[in-house]
Amino acid sequence: MAELIDGKKISQDLKDEVKAQVSELKAKGVEVALAVILVGNDPASTVYVGNKKKACEYTGIRSESYELPEDTSEKELLDLVERLNNDDKIDGILVQLPLPKHIDEDKVIRSISPDKDVDGFHPESVGRLSIGAKGFVSCTPAGVIELLKRSNTPLDGANAVVVGRSNIVGKPMSMLLLRENATVTVCHSHTKNLKEVCKNADVLVVAIGHPKFIDASYIKEGATVIDVGIHRVDDGSKKLCGDVDFESAEKVAGKITPVPGGVGPMTIAELMNNCLQSALMKLQ
Repeated sequence: MAELIDGKKISQDLKDEVKAQVSELKAKGVEVALAVILVGNDPASTVYVGNKKKACEYTGIRSESYELPEDTSEKELLDLVERLNNDDKIDGILVQLPLPKHIDEDKVIRSISPDKDVDGFHPESVGRLSIGAKGFVSCTPAGVIELLKRSNTPLDGANAVVVGRSNIVGKPMSMLLLRENATVTVCHSHTKNLKEVCKNADVLVVAIGHPKFIDASYIKEGATVIDVGIHRVDDGSKKLCGDVDFESAEKVAGKITPVPGGVGPMTIAELMNNCLQSALMKLQ
């Protein structure tokens, strides 16, 4: 049976480290602050924003919340982002996605200063990642790297396979693994012989948005499996599952993340870390 990679514990460790550094900065008169913008009342987005506020409270990061009505115009939102870009007391700006249909998400993401882009979605942040320059990395893939490192998973020279090529997870994940000197293959819906490619992976990261798609037949004996997916089980039980068929996979894998309690908690912990890093960069 596979060893469980405990995302709850690792994320707690990371938040405690952030909390200690935020406290040190406060003692020197420096406050770390995150501005969170929510447009409309999408239920999932409201939950996510609430979780981010709780994490800010725990780590000592000041949270400025802007909860705007659904009919907020694109110009009003862009004006708010611009004001926060110019506010020296704000270290990070997060616009909760998705936005209402009348607002151009890409335009809003591009309007956030790359130096406050703690979500790591701005094209300049992505460019910095691709050339190995300092900058913010999308929180979920950054969290996956922490899970791998803190569970003592060897990455240098490892054969890593990423299933999924989204801008938020798949692509940055592949670049972060390259940065750790892994040999990386990125798979997607057009990949031929997907099962054979996955079976060669020492580290398999799955982010495809299909419940329980990857089972034991895709996994090399002893491989480390990271499941980024999260879905409601379609049986009325309200249980959660990932992109990996956990019961099958854990019999073959060497290490595996559960859903829930694996990658999920790391995303918010990394957001807190990015806010801290933004404040530290201003002091350099």
